[in-house]
Amino acid sequence: MSGEDPTLERHFRGHKDTVTALDFSPNGRQLVTSSLDNTIMIWNFLQQVRAYRFVGHSDGVNDVCFSPGGNLVASASRDRSVRLWIPNIRGESTEFRAHLSTVRSVRFSPDGQQLVTGSDDKTVKIWAVHRHKFISSIATHTNWVRCVRFSPDGRMLASCADDRTIRLHDARNASSIHTFHEPKGVVSHVEFHPSGTCLGATTSEGAVKIYDIRSRKLLQLYNAFNAPAHCLSFHPSGHMLVSSSSDSTLKLMDLLEGRVAYTLHGHRGSVPACTFSGDGQYFATAASDKQVMVWKTNFKPVELCSQLDDTISQSAASQERQQDPLEVTISLTPDQSEEEREREDANQVTTVNTNTRSEKQQETRTQQVGRGSDGDIAASLEHIITQLGTLTQTVVILEQRMSLAEDKISELVNAHRTQRTADSSGGHD
Repeated sequence: MSGEDPTLERHFRGHKDTVTALDFSPNGRQLVTSSLDNTIMIWNFLQQVRAYRFVGHSDGVNDVCFSPGGNLVASASRDRSVRLWIPNIRGESTEFRAHLSTVRSVRFSPDGQQLVTGSDDKTVKIWAVHRHKFISSIATHTNWVRCVRFSPDGRMLASCADDRTIRLHDARNASSIHTFHEPKGVVSHVEFHPSGTCLGATTSEGAVKIYDIRSRKLLQLYNAFNAPAHCLSFHPSGHMLVSSSSDSTLKLMDLLEGRVAYTLHGHRGSVPACTFSGDGQYFATAASDKQVMVWKTNFKPVELCSQLDDTISQSAASQERQQDPLEVTISLTPDQSEEEREREDANQVTTVNTNTRSEKQQETRTQQVGRGSDGDIAASLEHIITQLGTLTQTVVILEQRMSLAEDKISELVNAHRTQRTADSSGGHD
Protein backbone atom coordinates (compact mmCIF):
# COMPACT_ATOMS: atom_id res chain seq x y z
CA MET A 1 0.00 0.00 0.00
CA SER A 2 3.01 2.25 -0.12
CA GLY A 3 2.62 5.65 -1.77
CA GLU A 4 3.36 9.15 -0.58
CA ASP A 5 3.73 9.93 3.11
CA PRO A 6 0.53 10.79 5.05
CA THR A 7 -0.20 14.52 5.15
CA LEU A 8 -2.35 16.76 7.35
CA GLU A 9 -5.45 17.77 5.39
CA ARG A 10 -7.55 19.72 7.93
CA HIS A 11 -7.66 20.47 11.62
CA PHE A 12 -10.63 21.49 13.74
CA ARG A 13 -10.80 23.28 17.06
CA GLY A 14 -13.85 24.02 19.19
CA HIS A 15 -13.99 21.62 22.12
CA LYS A 16 -13.08 23.01 25.53
CA ASP A 17 -11.63 19.82 27.00
CA THR A 18 -10.05 16.52 25.92
CA VAL A 19 -11.59 15.06 22.74
CA THR A 20 -12.37 11.45 23.63
CA ALA A 21 -13.72 9.81 20.43
CA LEU A 22 -14.55 10.49 16.79
CA ASP A 23 -16.22 8.90 13.77
CA PHE A 24 -16.65 9.72 10.07
CA SER A 25 -20.14 9.87 8.60
CA PRO A 26 -20.83 7.07 6.08
CA ASN A 27 -20.66 9.53 3.17
CA GLY A 28 -17.35 10.94 4.45
CA ARG A 29 -18.60 14.54 4.45
CA GLN A 30 -18.78 14.98 8.22
CA LEU A 31 -16.92 14.03 11.37
CA VAL A 32 -18.50 13.68 14.82
CA THR A 33 -16.46 14.07 18.01
CA SER A 34 -17.12 13.72 21.74
CA SER A 35 -15.40 15.47 24.61
CA LEU A 36 -15.07 15.72 28.36
CA ASP A 37 -16.63 19.19 27.97
CA ASN A 38 -20.04 17.37 28.05
CA THR A 39 -20.72 17.98 24.33
CA ILE A 40 -20.51 16.33 20.95
CA MET A 41 -19.65 18.27 17.78
CA ILE A 42 -20.28 17.65 14.09
CA TRP A 43 -17.69 19.07 11.72
CA ASN A 44 -18.34 19.60 8.00
CA PHE A 45 -15.58 19.30 5.42
CA LEU A 46 -17.01 22.15 3.36
CA GLN A 47 -15.21 25.27 4.53
CA GLN A 48 -18.32 27.46 4.34
CA VAL A 49 -20.45 25.20 6.56
CA ARG A 50 -20.33 25.88 10.29
CA ALA A 51 -19.70 23.20 12.88
CA TYR A 52 -22.47 22.21 15.30
CA ARG A 53 -22.07 21.73 19.03
CA PHE A 54 -24.78 19.59 20.67
CA VAL A 55 -25.47 20.10 24.38
CA GLY A 56 -27.52 17.51 26.24
CA HIS A 57 -25.30 15.38 28.47
CA SER A 58 -24.66 16.56 32.02
CA ASP A 59 -21.13 15.10 32.24
CA GLY A 60 -18.19 14.20 30.01
CA VAL A 61 -18.91 12.22 26.82
CA ASN A 62 -16.70 9.14 26.38
CA ASP A 63 -17.72 7.75 22.98
CA VAL A 64 -19.66 8.74 19.86
CA CYS A 65 -20.49 7.22 16.47
CA PHE A 66 -22.66 7.59 13.36
CA SER A 67 -25.25 4.98 12.47
CA PRO A 68 -24.53 2.98 9.28
CA GLY A 69 -27.12 5.07 7.44
CA GLY A 70 -25.77 8.35 8.77
CA ASN A 71 -29.18 9.52 9.99
CA LEU A 72 -28.40 9.05 13.70
CA VAL A 73 -25.53 9.68 16.09
CA ALA A 74 -25.09 7.79 19.38
CA SER A 75 -23.12 9.10 22.37
CA ALA A 76 -22.11 7.53 25.70
CA SER A 77 -21.45 9.61 28.80
CA ARG A 78 -20.24 9.71 32.36
CA ASP A 79 -23.77 10.79 33.28
CA ARG A 80 -24.73 7.08 32.88
CA SER A 81 -26.81 7.73 29.78
CA VAL A 82 -26.66 7.00 26.08
CA ARG A 83 -28.22 9.52 23.70
CA LEU A 84 -29.43 9.14 20.14
CA TRP A 85 -29.17 12.38 18.15
CA ILE A 86 -30.56 13.49 14.81
CA PRO A 87 -27.50 15.24 13.30
CA ASN A 88 -29.11 18.44 12.02
CA ILE A 89 -29.61 22.04 13.16
CA ARG A 90 -32.42 20.99 15.52
CA GLY A 91 -30.21 18.42 17.25
CA GLU A 92 -33.11 16.42 18.68
CA SER A 93 -32.10 13.57 20.97
CA THR A 94 -33.60 10.73 22.99
CA GLU A 95 -32.09 9.06 26.02
CA PHE A 96 -31.38 5.45 27.00
CA ARG A 97 -30.90 4.74 30.71
CA ALA A 98 -30.20 1.29 32.10
CA HIS A 99 -26.55 1.37 33.20
CA LEU A 100 -25.73 2.06 36.84
CA SER A 101 -22.44 3.82 36.18
CA THR A 102 -20.36 5.63 33.55
CA VAL A 103 -21.00 4.45 29.98
CA ARG A 104 -17.67 4.19 28.16
CA SER A 105 -18.54 2.64 24.81
CA VAL A 106 -21.35 2.71 22.25
CA ARG A 107 -21.68 1.26 18.73
CA PHE A 108 -24.38 0.47 16.17
CA SER A 109 -24.75 -2.98 14.66
CA PRO A 110 -23.81 -3.18 10.95
CA ASP A 111 -27.50 -3.11 9.96
CA GLY A 112 -28.20 -0.15 12.26
CA GLN A 113 -31.01 -2.00 14.05
CA GLN A 114 -29.22 -2.50 17.36
CA LEU A 115 -26.96 -0.59 19.71
CA VAL A 116 -24.37 -2.07 22.08
CA THR A 117 -23.01 -0.29 25.15
CA GLY A 118 -20.32 -0.99 27.74
CA SER A 119 -20.13 0.50 31.22
CA ASP A 120 -18.26 0.79 34.50
CA ASP A 121 -21.11 -1.27 36.00
CA LYS A 122 -19.23 -4.24 34.38
CA THR A 123 -22.00 -5.02 31.89
CA VAL A 124 -22.49 -5.00 28.13
CA LYS A 125 -26.04 -4.16 27.02
CA ILE A 126 -27.81 -4.54 23.68
CA TRP A 127 -30.68 -2.26 22.61
CA ALA A 128 -33.23 -2.10 19.78
CA VAL A 129 -32.62 1.28 18.15
CA HIS A 130 -36.01 2.14 16.67
CA ARG A 131 -38.15 0.81 19.53
CA HIS A 132 -35.72 2.22 22.11
CA LYS A 133 -36.08 -1.12 23.89
CA PHE A 134 -33.56 -2.94 26.05
CA ILE A 135 -32.87 -6.42 24.65
CA SER A 136 -30.26 -8.18 26.77
CA SER A 137 -27.39 -7.75 29.21
CA ILE A 138 -24.04 -9.55 29.32
CA ALA A 139 -22.39 -9.66 32.75
CA THR A 140 -19.30 -11.81 32.23
CA HIS A 141 -16.69 -9.12 33.01
CA THR A 142 -15.57 -8.52 36.59
CA ASN A 143 -14.38 -4.94 36.17
CA TRP A 144 -15.08 -1.78 34.14
CA VAL A 145 -15.93 -2.45 30.48
CA ARG A 146 -13.76 -0.17 28.35
CA CYS A 147 -14.89 -0.97 24.80
CA VAL A 148 -17.37 -3.17 22.93
CA ARG A 149 -17.77 -3.69 19.17
CA PHE A 150 -19.90 -5.66 16.71
CA SER A 151 -18.21 -7.95 14.19
CA PRO A 152 -18.60 -6.93 10.50
CA ASP A 153 -21.40 -9.50 10.03
CA GLY A 154 -23.14 -8.45 13.26
CA ARG A 155 -23.13 -11.97 14.70
CA MET A 156 -20.42 -11.47 17.30
CA LEU A 157 -19.47 -8.95 19.96
CA ALA A 158 -16.00 -8.28 21.32
CA SER A 159 -15.53 -6.49 24.64
CA CYS A 160 -12.54 -5.60 26.80
CA ALA A 161 -12.38 -4.59 30.44
CA ASP A 162 -10.13 -3.74 33.34
CA ASP A 163 -10.28 -7.40 34.38
CA ARG A 164 -7.51 -7.94 31.78
CA THR A 165 -9.67 -9.91 29.38
CA ILE A 166 -11.09 -9.67 25.89
CA ARG A 167 -14.34 -11.59 25.57
CA LEU A 168 -16.15 -12.78 22.46
CA HIS A 169 -19.94 -13.11 22.67
CA ASP A 170 -22.70 -14.36 20.41
CA ALA A 171 -24.72 -11.20 19.67
CA ARG A 172 -27.89 -13.18 18.95
CA ASN A 173 -28.25 -14.91 22.31
CA ALA A 174 -25.71 -13.00 24.44
CA SER A 175 -23.78 -16.20 25.21
CA SER A 176 -20.02 -16.34 25.77
CA ILE A 177 -17.80 -17.75 23.01
CA HIS A 178 -14.18 -17.30 24.10
CA THR A 179 -11.95 -15.28 26.44
CA PHE A 180 -8.47 -13.93 25.63
CA HIS A 181 -6.44 -13.17 28.78
CA GLU A 182 -3.99 -10.27 28.83
CA PRO A 183 -1.02 -11.18 31.04
CA LYS A 184 0.28 -7.62 31.31
CA GLY A 185 -1.71 -4.45 31.77
CA VAL A 186 -5.28 -3.61 30.83
CA VAL A 187 -6.88 -3.82 27.37
CA SER A 188 -8.27 -0.39 26.51
CA HIS A 189 -9.75 -0.87 23.03
CA VAL A 190 -10.84 -3.66 20.68
CA GLU A 191 -11.71 -3.57 16.99
CA PHE A 192 -12.59 -6.24 14.43
CA HIS A 193 -10.47 -6.58 11.28
CA PRO A 194 -12.60 -5.81 8.14
CA SER A 195 -12.40 -9.49 7.16
CA GLY A 196 -14.00 -10.49 10.47
CA THR A 197 -11.32 -13.15 11.02
CA CYS A 198 -9.10 -11.16 13.38
CA LEU A 199 -9.38 -8.83 16.34
CA GLY A 200 -7.12 -5.89 17.21
CA ALA A 201 -6.47 -4.70 20.77
CA THR A 202 -4.48 -1.97 22.53
CA THR A 203 -3.01 -2.28 26.02
CA SER A 204 -1.86 -0.09 28.88
CA GLU A 205 1.63 -1.50 28.32
CA GLY A 206 1.85 0.32 24.96
CA ALA A 207 1.27 -2.79 22.85
CA VAL A 208 -0.96 -3.37 19.82
CA LYS A 209 -2.03 -6.99 19.36
CA ILE A 210 -3.80 -8.90 16.58
CA TYR A 211 -5.63 -12.11 17.52
CA ASP A 212 -6.94 -14.76 15.10
CA ILE A 213 -10.55 -15.46 16.07
CA ARG A 214 -10.66 -18.88 14.39
CA SER A 215 -7.46 -20.36 15.83
CA ARG A 216 -7.80 -18.17 18.95
CA LYS A 217 -4.12 -17.35 19.10
CA LEU A 218 -1.99 -14.21 18.98
CA LEU A 219 -0.92 -13.48 15.38
CA GLN A 220 0.92 -10.18 15.60
CA LEU A 221 2.43 -8.10 18.39
CA TYR A 222 3.68 -4.52 18.11
CA ASN A 223 5.43 -3.04 21.15
CA ALA A 224 4.89 0.30 19.50
CA PHE A 225 4.58 2.93 22.22
CA ASN A 226 6.44 4.18 25.28
CA ALA A 227 3.15 4.81 27.09
CA PRO A 228 -0.35 3.27 27.16
CA ALA A 229 -1.91 2.65 23.74
CA HIS A 230 -5.48 3.96 23.63
CA CYS A 231 -7.16 3.25 20.33
CA LEU A 232 -6.79 1.55 16.96
CA SER A 233 -8.62 1.55 13.63
CA PHE A 234 -8.17 -0.76 10.65
CA HIS A 235 -7.94 0.62 7.13
CA PRO A 236 -10.98 -0.66 5.13
CA SER A 237 -8.62 -2.79 3.01
CA GLY A 238 -7.33 -4.55 6.14
CA HIS A 239 -3.70 -3.97 5.11
CA MET A 240 -2.92 -1.18 7.61
CA LEU A 241 -4.01 0.09 11.00
CA VAL A 242 -3.55 3.36 12.87
CA SER A 243 -3.10 3.46 16.63
CA SER A 244 -2.75 6.26 19.20
CA SER A 245 -1.08 6.62 22.58
CA SER A 246 -0.52 8.71 25.70
CA ASP A 247 2.97 9.51 24.39
CA SER A 248 1.32 11.99 21.92
CA THR A 249 2.27 9.94 18.84
CA LEU A 250 0.39 7.92 16.24
CA LYS A 251 1.62 4.77 14.54
CA LEU A 252 0.67 3.40 11.13
CA MET A 253 1.33 -0.33 10.97
CA ASP A 254 1.74 -2.42 7.83
CA LEU A 255 -0.03 -5.65 8.76
CA LEU A 256 1.19 -7.59 5.71
CA GLU A 257 4.84 -6.87 6.51
CA GLY A 258 4.26 -6.99 10.26
CA ARG A 259 6.01 -3.70 11.04
CA VAL A 260 5.42 -0.09 12.07
CA ALA A 261 5.57 1.93 8.85
CA TYR A 262 5.12 5.49 10.19
CA THR A 263 5.34 7.44 13.42
CA LEU A 264 3.27 10.62 13.26
CA HIS A 265 3.85 13.68 15.45
CA GLY A 266 1.44 16.60 15.68
CA HIS A 267 -0.67 16.47 18.80
CA ARG A 268 0.44 17.69 22.19
CA GLY A 269 -0.54 15.41 25.05
CA SER A 270 -2.39 12.12 25.11
CA VAL A 271 -4.19 10.98 21.92
CA PRO A 272 -7.29 8.98 22.98
CA ALA A 273 -8.89 8.53 19.56
CA CYS A 274 -8.18 7.68 15.92
CA THR A 275 -10.28 6.33 13.06
CA PHE A 276 -10.20 5.74 9.30
CA SER A 277 -12.88 7.06 6.96
CA GLY A 278 -15.12 4.54 5.20
CA ASP A 279 -13.25 4.85 1.90
CA GLY A 280 -9.84 4.76 3.57
CA GLN A 281 -8.64 8.00 1.99
CA TYR A 282 -8.43 9.78 5.35
CA PHE A 283 -7.97 9.11 9.03
CA ALA A 284 -8.78 11.43 11.91
CA THR A 285 -7.17 11.82 15.34
CA ALA A 286 -8.17 13.62 18.54
CA ALA A 287 -6.28 14.51 21.68
CA SER A 288 -6.15 16.15 25.08
CA ASP A 289 -4.90 19.31 23.31
CA LYS A 290 -8.56 19.76 22.20
CA GLN A 291 -7.48 19.48 18.56
CA VAL A 292 -9.03 17.28 15.89
CA MET A 293 -6.77 16.47 12.93
CA VAL A 294 -7.76 14.94 9.59
CA TRP A 295 -4.91 13.25 7.72
CA LYS A 296 -4.80 12.12 4.10
CA THR A 297 -3.46 8.57 3.87
CA ASN A 298 -1.99 8.77 0.34
CA PHE A 299 -2.06 4.96 0.16
CA LYS A 300 -2.23 3.23 -3.20
CA PRO A 301 -5.49 1.29 -3.79
CA VAL A 302 -5.31 -2.41 -2.94
CA GLU A 303 -7.73 -5.33 -2.71
CA LEU A 304 -9.31 -6.38 0.58
CA CYS A 305 -7.03 -8.49 2.74
CA SER A 306 -8.99 -11.63 3.64
CA GLN A 307 -6.63 -12.79 6.39
CA LEU A 308 -3.38 -11.87 8.13
CA ASP A 309 -0.20 -13.89 8.46
CA ASP A 310 1.43 -14.90 11.72
CA THR A 311 4.41 -12.62 12.38
CA ILE A 312 5.00 -13.73 15.99
CA SER A 313 6.97 -16.74 14.77
CA GLN A 314 9.29 -14.70 12.53
CA SER A 315 12.96 -15.37 13.11
CA ALA A 316 15.05 -12.84 15.00
CA ALA A 317 17.10 -12.24 11.86
CA SER A 318 14.07 -11.31 9.77
CA GLN A 319 12.83 -8.99 12.51
CA GLU A 320 16.20 -7.26 12.66
CA ARG A 321 16.09 -6.63 8.91
CA GLN A 322 12.87 -4.66 9.21
CA GLN A 323 13.42 -0.99 8.46
CA ASP A 324 12.75 1.70 11.04
CA PRO A 325 9.43 3.56 10.73
CA LEU A 326 9.40 6.82 8.82
CA GLU A 327 8.82 9.95 10.91
CA VAL A 328 6.20 12.53 9.92
CA THR A 329 5.96 15.70 11.99
CA ILE A 330 3.49 18.56 11.50
CA SER A 331 3.13 21.82 13.40
CA LEU A 332 0.08 24.04 13.69
CA THR A 333 -0.20 27.80 14.00
CA PRO A 334 1.44 29.47 17.02
CA ASP A 335 -0.43 29.44 20.31
CA GLN A 336 -3.20 31.94 20.94
CA SER A 337 -4.48 33.02 24.29
CA GLU A 338 -7.42 30.98 25.62
CA GLU A 339 -9.68 34.03 25.28
CA GLU A 340 -8.70 34.61 21.64
CA ARG A 341 -9.15 30.94 20.82
CA GLU A 342 -12.64 30.76 22.36
CA ARG A 343 -13.70 33.96 20.59
CA GLU A 344 -12.52 32.62 17.22
CA ASP A 345 -14.18 29.23 17.84
CA ALA A 346 -17.48 30.90 18.77
CA ASN A 347 -17.60 32.55 15.34
CA GLN A 348 -17.34 29.17 13.60
CA VAL A 349 -19.64 27.00 15.73
CA THR A 350 -23.42 26.85 16.15
CA THR A 351 -24.47 25.55 19.58
CA VAL A 352 -27.66 23.49 19.80
CA ASN A 353 -28.89 23.04 23.39
CA THR A 354 -31.50 20.28 23.59
CA ASN A 355 -32.21 21.14 27.21
CA THR A 356 -33.54 24.62 26.41
CA ARG A 357 -34.94 24.12 22.92
CA SER A 358 -38.61 24.11 23.95
CA GLU A 359 -38.22 27.52 25.63
CA LYS A 360 -36.44 28.92 22.58
CA GLN A 361 -39.11 27.55 20.25
CA GLN A 362 -41.85 29.21 22.31
CA GLU A 363 -39.92 32.49 22.26
CA THR A 364 -39.46 32.24 18.48
CA ARG A 365 -43.17 31.68 17.94
CA THR A 366 -44.01 34.67 20.13
CA GLN A 367 -41.63 36.91 18.17
CA GLN A 368 -43.17 35.82 14.87
CA VAL A 369 -46.69 36.90 15.86
CA GLY A 370 -47.74 40.12 14.06
CA ARG A 371 -45.27 39.79 11.18
CA GLY A 372 -48.04 39.27 8.62
CA SER A 373 -48.83 36.16 6.62
CA ASP A 374 -45.19 35.04 6.22
CA GLY A 375 -44.69 35.21 9.96
CA ASP A 376 -47.94 33.36 10.59
CA ILE A 377 -46.99 30.59 8.18
CA ALA A 378 -43.53 30.28 9.70
CA ALA A 379 -45.00 30.19 13.20
CA SER A 380 -47.56 27.58 12.18
CA LEU A 381 -44.90 25.38 10.57
CA GLU A 382 -42.68 25.71 13.62
CA HIS A 383 -45.62 24.77 15.83
CA ILE A 384 -46.42 21.72 13.69
CA ILE A 385 -42.80 20.57 13.78
CA THR A 386 -42.73 20.95 17.56
CA GLN A 387 -45.98 19.01 17.92
CA LEU A 388 -44.63 16.22 15.70
CA GLY A 389 -41.53 16.04 17.85
CA THR A 390 -43.66 15.84 20.98
CA LEU A 391 -45.83 13.16 19.37
CA THR A 392 -42.73 11.12 18.48
CA GLN A 393 -41.49 11.31 22.05
CA THR A 394 -44.95 10.31 23.32
CA VAL A 395 -45.03 7.27 21.02
CA VAL A 396 -41.60 6.20 22.25
CA ILE A 397 -42.70 6.49 25.89
CA LEU A 398 -45.92 4.58 25.17
CA GLU A 399 -43.94 1.80 23.45
CA GLN A 400 -41.68 1.54 26.48
CA ARG A 401 -44.68 1.41 28.85
CA MET A 402 -46.45 -1.16 26.65
CA SER A 403 -43.34 -3.32 26.72
CA LEU A 404 -43.22 -3.11 30.52
CA ALA A 405 -46.95 -3.85 30.70
CA GLU A 406 -46.53 -6.91 28.47
CA ASP A 407 -43.77 -8.22 30.71
CA LYS A 408 -45.91 -7.63 33.81
CA ILE A 409 -48.95 -9.37 32.29
CA SER A 410 -46.77 -12.34 31.34
CA GLU A 411 -45.52 -12.56 34.92
CA LEU A 412 -49.09 -12.43 36.30
CA VAL A 413 -50.34 -15.07 33.85
CA ASN A 414 -47.47 -17.40 34.71
CA ALA A 415 -48.04 -16.85 38.42
CA HIS A 416 -51.76 -17.57 37.99
CA ARG A 417 -51.04 -20.77 36.08
CA THR A 418 -48.59 -21.88 38.75
CA GLN A 419 -51.15 -21.19 41.47
CA ARG A 420 -53.89 -23.12 39.63
CA THR A 421 -51.54 -26.07 39.17
CA ALA A 422 -50.70 -26.01 42.87
CA ASP A 423 -54.38 -25.78 43.83
CA SER A 424 -55.26 -28.64 41.49
CA SER A 425 -52.53 -30.83 42.96
CA GLY A 426 -53.78 -30.04 46.46
CA GLY A 427 -57.35 -30.98 45.54
CA HIS A 428 -56.32 -34.42 44.24
CA ASP A 429 -54.48 -35.11 47.42
